[in-house]
Amino acid sequence: MALLPILCYPDPKLHTVAKPITAFDDRLKILVADMLETMYDAKGIGLAATQVDVHERLIVIDVSEERDQPMVLINPELVWTSPATHLNEEGCLSVPGIYDGVERFDAVHCKAQDLSGQARVIEADALLAVCIQHEMDHLLGKVFVEYLSPLKRNRIKSKMIKARREDAR
Repeated sequence: MALLPILCYPDPKLHTVAKPITAFDDRLKILVADMLETMYDAKGIGLAATQVDVHERLIVIDVSEERDQPMVLINPELVWTSPATHLNEEGCLSVPGIYDGVERFDAVHCKAQDLSGQARVIEADALLAVCIQHEMDHLLGKVFVEYLSPLKRNRIKSKMIKARREDAR
């Protein structure tokens, strides 16, 4: 297993739309293992393949307290969303140190495949529902800051660019 570099906003590669996965092979198993290791190392609860510059429809999630219940969602799609929504404070491994409110569905049903290609439906609410929606946005090339006002988004973009310049020194 290996730690993968996480793309940081405003990297244009974060806006790439991911392609469906068709091969459920050893390469995919290695990618999933590397993504889980990267997510746990970065203290995240979710990671989309887009964030590690792999533009395939794959997300890994672990919202458990003990960090021992990893979920792998391949080719995820929302098949149901609750009528109710709420404002949730979100952060992102691609936008480190930034948190803000995003409106999300309270509950979702997500159809996805597992590592062997078997389809299943995950019924999620609370933090898991928010995490699934957040990570699926990455697969569509969308970062959570794009839900914010243009003023906030531009401030965050400037802050991230400045931080990257300082890290490069």
